[in-house]
Amino acid sequence: MRLYDLATTIRSKNAGPFRLTIDLVLPDATAFARVLAAEAMRPERIAALYEAPAGEVRVIPFERILTIKVTLPRQISSGAPGDRDVYGCGQHFPLASLDL
Repeated sequence: MRLYDLATTIRSKNAGPFRLTIDLVLPDATAFARVLAAEAMRPERIAALYEAPAGEVRVIPFERILTIKVTLPRQISSGAPGDRDVYGCGQHFPLASLDL
């Protein structure tokens, strides 16, 4: 099952000009635990998807609201020449397509 099929909401946005944040909202505690425990959600795996340093990828769970936040550096600064997603709103697709 892809993360996209399991999560209620997946969205990305800038967290400043040099970082992205991806929010994963899960429908229930079982799905939350499944996603959090998945090998695909390890910082090293996410770093490989986004060509980012693994040490700069954070996976932050918020169990009370069944949400997981992933933060990572942008490959290019928001608004810099060559940036095709100034707001960072299309950056969740590689993560959303992961098989759990």
